[in-house]
Amino acid sequence: MEAGRGFGYGPAMSNAPSTIGDHLRDWRLRRRMSQMDLALEADISTRHLSFLETGRSQPSREMVLRLADRLDIPLRERNILLVSAGYAPVYSQRSLDDPALAAARQAIDLVLRGHEPYPALAVDRHWSLVAANGALMPLVGTVDPALLKPPVNVLRLSLHPGGLASRIVNFSEWRDHILTRLHDQVELTADATLMKLMDELRAYPAPSGASRAPHSRQDYAGVLVPLQLRAEEGVLTLFSTTTVFGTPVDVTLSELAIEAFFPADPDTAAVLRRMAARVP
Repeated sequence: MEAGRGFGYGPAMSNAPSTIGDHLRDWRLRRRMSQMDLALEADISTRHLSFLETGRSQPSREMVLRLADRLDIPLRERNILLVSAGYAPVYSQRSLDDPALAAARQAIDLVLRGHEPYPALAVDRHWSLVAANGALMPLVGTVDPALLKPPVNVLRLSLHPGGLASRIVNFSEWRDHILTRLHDQVELTADATLMKLMDELRAYPAPSGASRAPHSRQDYAGVLVPLQLRAEEGVLTLFSTTTVFGTPVDVTLSELAIEAFFPADPDTAAVLRRMAARVP
């Protein structure tokens, strides 16, 4: 598994183009590349790429995969490109319960348990909760029960007025961080569901008295955005890391990520250890 890489989210947008040429042009423009840029990356002529985009030439299976790799297209969408060019998909898509993914699921469970007493969770491409360790739920506390009905969307849980919003001390700063991250994922994937989620999160009202906590970034040298969460024992200050599988060839596996939270100060670490000790 690798830390710090982007998610492989996706399905394609509902109004996505249907021909392989339209797909290639759409992804090239989304990546803000000229035909010359992509042609140089793929080691082909600009003329040949132009013919592929206009339908005057039909790409081979290998060419589709080469261009998809240079365009950093998620695996789910690479299958769509292959089908649009008349080829069979090459990337499998299994349920997490599939025996073939047993080793990966075990790795996720080991990472989550090994991170205790600090909270960690695994999410899918739409930020739906897949698994969590025992340190997470004590932090959630009392929220609207509807937000905890599966599938639990962790971004909705964080920013919804009935969720954690009222307990996030630096709510405005944290909201900006989440929306920026979500926007980047939409740019990467063209995922219609993520677009709708982003619009939903943007529409949530800020809790009464929400503060931008202007000193928090200065306190952490401007290199990270902490989550400052109010708990019974005081304000907990956490920062997070993202871990994804480094060489997935399965769509489901490529779209999983682990969010692990760490204490940003000794007081937060001590509180989290005490909270974990109280968990049965």
